[in-house]
Amino acid sequence: MTTASTLSASMATQPSSDDPLLLSSFTRWIGPSGELQLEPSSDSLAESQFQLSGLHCAACAGIIERALMTLPGVEAAAVNAASARLKLRWAPQRNSLAEVLACIERAGYGAAPDAAAPARALREKEQRQALWRLFVAAFLMMQVMMMAAPAYFAEPGDLSPDLARLLQWASWVMSLPVLLFSAGPFFTGAWQQLRQRRLGMDVPVALGMAVTFVASSGALFDPQGHFGAEVYFDSLTMFVTFLLAGRFLELRARHRAADTLEKASVALPEMVERLEPDGRSSQVAPARLRVGDRVRVFAGQAFPADGVVESGSSSANEALLSGESEPVLKAAGDEVVAASMNLQAPLVMRVLRVGVDTRHEAIVRLMRDAATQRPASTLLADRFAGFFLWAVLLLAASGAAVWSFIDPSRAVWVAVSVLIVTCPCALSLATPSSWLAATSALARRGLLLVRLDVLDTLCRVDTVVLDKTGTLTEDRMELLQHWVPGDQGGIATADELLAMARSLAAHSQHPFSRALAPVAGEATELPGVNAAWTGVQEFAGLGLQARDAQGQVLRLGRPDWVAQDTLVKSSLGAQLSFGAPGRLLHLRFGEVLRSDARMALQRLHALGLRTLLLSGDASDRVERLAQEAGVQSSQGNANPDAKLAAVAALQAQGHCVLMVGDGINDAPVLARADASFVMGQGAMLARASADALLLSGRLTDLADACEMAQRTRRVIRQNLTWSALYNLACIPMALVGWLPPWAAGLGMAASSVFVVLNAQRLALPSKAGA
Repeated sequence: MTTASTLSASMATQPSSDDPLLLSSFTRWIGPSGELQLEPSSDSLAESQFQLSGLHCAACAGIIERALMTLPGVEAAAVNAASARLKLRWAPQRNSLAEVLACIERAGYGAAPDAAAPARALREKEQRQALWRLFVAAFLMMQVMMMAAPAYFAEPGDLSPDLARLLQWASWVMSLPVLLFSAGPFFTGAWQQLRQRRLGMDVPVALGMAVTFVASSGALFDPQGHFGAEVYFDSLTMFVTFLLAGRFLELRARHRAADTLEKASVALPEMVERLEPDGRSSQVAPARLRVGDRVRVFAGQAFPADGVVESGSSSANEALLSGESEPVLKAAGDEVVAASMNLQAPLVMRVLRVGVDTRHEAIVRLMRDAATQRPASTLLADRFAGFFLWAVLLLAASGAAVWSFIDPSRAVWVAVSVLIVTCPCALSLATPSSWLAATSALARRGLLLVRLDVLDTLCRVDTVVLDKTGTLTEDRMELLQHWVPGDQGGIATADELLAMARSLAAHSQHPFSRALAPVAGEATELPGVNAAWTGVQEFAGLGLQARDAQGQVLRLGRPDWVAQDTLVKSSLGAQLSFGAPGRLLHLRFGEVLRSDARMALQRLHALGLRTLLLSGDASDRVERLAQEAGVQSSQGNANPDAKLAAVAALQAQGHCVLMVGDGINDAPVLARADASFVMGQGAMLARASADALLLSGRLTDLADACEMAQRTRRVIRQNLTWSALYNLACIPMALVGWLPPWAAGLGMAASSVFVVLNAQRLALPSKAGA
């Protein structure tokens, strides 16, 4: 029983196979107006992701799409043959998941929901079957070659006609399992393609195998007949073996890419401990959690949802989400994200976001969407491959017709060689295999491509436009200077007041307070300084007020409010003050330039790119920051409309623009730019406006992406050039009879393997990125 049959049978026994909870791991819900829904309604559509098996070319994708579109309730189906993934938009109210899987199976392919266990089972089954078919073909090929060897090496008269016939009959018997079992997928695929009136890679391959076997069998049964006395069972079995070996290597490469995605998809725990309001606890699945639930997460367990730590102190590994391998400290008040790992001690968290609303689910969905895309250049290659196949069939028929006059015994031999050697598998694999390898390599660094063909756009980019706050700088402030007025008479030192200010700042979430508050493990008091605060109050737009251990009222906030003097704010240049009249500490804050900003800009300039900083802040501040970071030009006082106009002006001058922002205020300009990257904190908005997501927060990944785009374009050109040269060299050799079928099979398999392995070089680190 196939995987689809097994899943269908198991689901048929369940009373509610399309329960939204059962679909949730590989489905998101779309409302009538196209909006994303957390919970499905009666008129919601399901957008589900599936992994497929048995695909070998673009025609396979078209067959599955056509078959699914005949089902009631299916609105759209998109298959990427290179990644073997399906994105299906359908109405579960009108159809069942079991019927969807059965429809794909009737089309001749396997399918499983793109969730951890079913997808892994499908891949294991596909790989096991491919290995068995390859083993049978290779083992019997060796036996057939042994049977054919005497005919090649024996001197005339040494091999009796009866023994020669016996060896041929033995070759025929051992070729049957190769043809019926090992080569079965080629004939099944060819039949499905012909039924759908589409020509794919399997058609010329299956035709070549069938013609070879029929002609060889005819020569065996009647040596004096129309097929002559030559048999090609050795060429047939060798061709099948070489082709299966090539496809097995392609399969392994595709499965490795799927395994990489699965590591992010299966990070959620199976069960978590939910703390009930009455003090009891219960074990529930993450899908059962709701906003506001309190959950205990133990050391070594993944966080089941996005939330905030209520109690406990630990550290978390967020590498799968950000590409950052260093543990991140977590204490009360800190946010945690779903699928990150709690490393040290138990924590109690309160759930803020669940399901598709979590950052983890948004990232996984973006990765799956990218894996199902079929960019324009890939579609163009697929269409060209279709026309090419018609030319191949015509060429093979013409070659056979010509050789039927020159040497009828070699006519079939030549036709089969032409059919095999010209199969454009390598052509269809050239672009998608390269893009998928590059995407996988960038994802491991924490740079997620939402649109695959942005790699092509990056090759044309000549101008990089950067936002300031949250992009070139960290999304936090830094204390730059603190001082006490000279007329305080030494009541308290600056360090003593700063320690007290830090302890009070811990009671607020204001950006200045977060910049001032102590980090985990930092002392909040100096010896002899007691800051046991009582009566803490926060006044909007003013600051914090509290009583210290001696009962004195102290404030942290606007300088004029703290000093109770309206002239203080304009005369000091301080942004914050602490204390009380006669006991003051003044504080000045500034933005923190990202640690890798200078290096990133140097690398971008080395690539020949122009850089521009756009910000809504004052022009003098923007210019100073641009000079500090090394940006070539800057523009301040730029509101969103001004940013949009600046990018449009650059494009009107013929520049190709890459916009980098934080995805919060820059959605219009991100959408207008030729390519757009969003920093990790803009993950939710990035789904609508950006081409790539910088989960790592490293600006050097911009240079990595540009360099990877150039490498990818070179590899694609190498693959396409190889495919063209291979066909230009081998077609004439096949037509003149210099290329036997077994050599044609070896050449075609080797060509496909070369393309896949050459694309895998993109997964290796470049020298620049090392």
